[in-house]
Amino acid sequence: MALDPAEPHLRRVEKDVLIPKIMREKARERCSEQVQDFTKCCKDSGILGVVKCQKENSALKECLTAYYNDPDFHEECKMEYLKQREEFRKTGIPTRKRLRKLPTSM
Repeated sequence: MALDPAEPHLRRVEKDVLIPKIMREKARERCSEQVQDFTKCCKDSGILGVVKCQKENSALKECLTAYYNDPDFHEECKMEYLKQREEFRKTGIPTRKRLRKLPTSM
């Protein structure tokens, strides 16, 4: 049975693991200011970062949670995943390897 590259059905692991992974990565990129603030605070505070960085941690959690709960963002990440999966099914090359390959010139 050959898989149709464009078939939109998602397996449980895709719904529960792979798409949320893309969502986390994209949300961290979009909340980069809060991530940087929290990281800087933790580095400056050392062991006391848990206590001293509550404000930065709350801001980071709020930003990430807003993206995680946004149905449009979920749909965007789902479509990105389906596009990657379709490309993999056509070529057999994972996205990571395809992006790392540089064209050689003669």
